This record gives sequence, C-alpha cells and structure tokens, in this order.
Amino acid sequence: MWASTRLSLTAVIGLTAIPFALSFSPGFPYGSQKVRGVSLGGWLVLEPWITPSIFDNTGNSAIVDEWTFCQYQDYNTAKNTLQNHWDTWITQSDFADIAKAGLNHVRVPIGYWAFDVGPGEPFIQGQQAYLQKAVQWAGQYGLKVIIDLHGAPGSQNGYDNSGRRTNNPTWFSNQTNIQRTDNIIKTLASMFAGQENVVPIIAPLNEPAGYLGSNVLDAVKQYWLDSYGNIRYPYGTSQQGNTVELIHDAFQPLSYWNGWETPPNYQGVAMDTHIYQMFSNSDVAMTNQQHINAACQTQGSLSSFDLWIVVGEWTPAMTDCAKYLNGRGIGSRYDGTYPGSSYVGSCTGLTGSASSFSSSYKTFLRQVWEAQVISYEKGEGWLQWTWKAENADEWSYQAGLANGWIPQDPTNLQYPNICG
Repeated sequence: MWASTRLSLTAVIGLTAIPFALSFSPGFPYGSQKVRGVSLGGWLVLEPWITPSIFDNTGNSAIVDEWTFCQYQDYNTAKNTLQNHWDTWITQSDFADIAKAGLNHVRVPIGYWAFDVGPGEPFIQGQQAYLQKAVQWAGQYGLKVIIDLHGAPGSQNGYDNSGRRTNNPTWFSNQTNIQRTDNIIKTLASMFAGQENVVPIIAPLNEPAGYLGSNVLDAVKQYWLDSYGNIRYPYGTSQQGNTVELIHDAFQPLSYWNGWETPPNYQGVAMDTHIYQMFSNSDVAMTNQQHINAACQTQGSLSSFDLWIVVGEWTPAMTDCAKYLNGRGIGSRYDGTYPGSSYVGSCTGLTGSASSFSSSYKTFLRQVWEAQVISYEKGEGWLQWTWKAENADEWSYQAGLANGWIPQDPTNLQYPNICG
C-alpha cells in the first residue's frame, strides 16, 4: 500500500520524493488541548431543517436543497434571499458569543459552488466573501476555523446538505468531478497558506457515502491521499505548510482506518467522525438512559484510535423530530411519519422552541450533552452541530446556552460521573 500511496502523493505535488521529516507546527496544540467547538450550519450551504422559512417562503414544494432553490426561482429573487441570509444568519456578534461561551473552534461548511459553477449547474455564488469574513472575525476573537468542503460536484452522498438531494450521487464515479474538487482544495489551501494560527484545518470533503460500496471507498481513499498533497504542500513546491488535513471516516467503523495516513510517513492528518443517535428506527426507539449509555460507549474506540480524532458533528437532540431534518417534505421516524418507520411517540415538546420543553426534557438534554462531551474528549474533542437553527432549539448550541442545558463554560459539568 505504501508504494502506491507515495506515487499518488508525488504525482499530485509534482515531486520525486517527499521530505516527510520536516517539522510540523499546527496552529493549535492538537493532542494536548481539547477541541471544543461548534459548526455554523445552514449559513453558506442552505439546509431546509436549519432555515425552513427560506424554503417555505418560496411557495414551491419542489425546492428541497440549494440546487433547486437556485433552479426553480427567478435569479434575482434567489440571489436577494441568499444575500440577505448570508448577511444576517451569522454575524460578527455570533463569533463574539461563541468565544464568550468558552469554545475554541468554529467549523464553517461551504459548498464547491462557491468556487466553481459548471455548465448546467444553477448555483449562485457570493459565499467566498463571507468565508473571508468568518476567518477575520475568528482571528479577532481568538477562535480557530475548520474550513469544511460540505458539498462536491455531483454530490458525494445525495443529502440536501451536499447542495443537491439526489438518489444518484455521482462525485466518486466521475473523474472530472473529483478533479474539480481537487482544484478547489488547492485553491483553499493556497488562500489560507501561512494563516494556520486562525485556519489550522481544512476538511477536504464532508461525509462521502462510503456505505455505497468499495468503489466509492477506493475513490475516497485516493482523494484523501491527493488532498494530503494539496493541503500539506500548499505552495506548489516542496515547502510544507502547517495546515492539518481532516479526513472523514466515510461512515466506516474506525477500525477500517487503522494505520491510514499515520506518522512517520504522514504528518498533520486528523480523523473526523460524526455520531448521531436518530437516523435509524432502532436509534429513535432507545430510552433516555440507553442514549446516554450509547454516548458513553464511544470512549474506547475514540481513545485508542491512531490519528488525532474529533467528533466533528453531534447533538444533544436524540430524535429526528425537527421539521425537514430528514429532508423537506419527509417525515420523522420518531412519530412514524417517515416511510417504513413505526410510531415511538409524539414529537410535541421535543422540538421547536425551548419554551415548549419540559424541565425533565431539558435535564435530559443537559445529561446527554455532558455524556457526549466527556466521551468525545477521550479523543481530541468535539464540534457540536449546530450553532443555531430557526425552529429546532434541541439542536442549537445558542439555544442550549440561553436555556440552561449547555453550560456557559463547557468544562463546568453538573454530571461529571454520568458515564460511571
């Protein structure tokens, strides 16, 4: 494996050999200080469940993602809505509040179309300026930014959060799509080269659908190798940068990745794993205590993994009740309105405004939040999904702070022994 790996890397960066022994100084002391952060979901990539009003206000039920949002509306109408959303959904004050809450990282998802719109693609651009603002604001408040390529040409998973909801994602089967994505990562790496004190990490692709088969995993692994060259060698020369490559587990068990891109042949690679407990019928059927136990049971695999590992998405929400969480026009497993699911309970009082939440539900949100924070810090740390949502407070870090199930200091635990 190593021989072919080296060839892949050298091909990408145009070298005959790679000086692996160069010193590496990331912009954050990963491995000794914990990542505590939050994602700015639904800002530079639309998600129907985070901002349902943007979709409902179109009056068109065929608009289910950012692709159709741009495709099925007048250009100026769509552009004005997006511009207003970018200007207002996340502002400088959000960065101030995130820093004040004792967090040290923000993850900024952005789509490929911010950099490259091809023929026949309806996407509207303008997001890059806001990415630059995010980096500027983060620097002001001492926060670190993870730039996360959240959607790739052809879609890497078919989810609406890739920009295009489809039953036929084609990113991994189309070499042109992959090459376009490589070029975007090169652009990002050079754009922020030397700024690792504010942008210590680039994540070259969010959630590629490795469960679709070995051909997908083969494409993903080659893409991680190529991205290593593109991110770690951002100057187009043998000079190494100090930006970390954050790869995703592609929905495989961590054991699948044992020994992958590890030192000494690789420096500055971290693994991102996403842990949710509501996207299957068996998950939503669990009791509160079973949800807490499931969070605690992640500690072993996280603490023993051989790369830096962050839980880059997770939430105190334990149901899929949030409107449009499974896609616009698609119901919830918890209340049995999702195809092929059976009724567990009513979603009333489990999603929406925190003012509708019982005190016992808020206590559970605090307990399951702490069980996850304790467990995920057995790795390098965590980034909660997401900072804010229009109408799903159980998912919102901001709402959790305001309503008491997230502490103002993430190390201030009420249930420090919840995992026994």
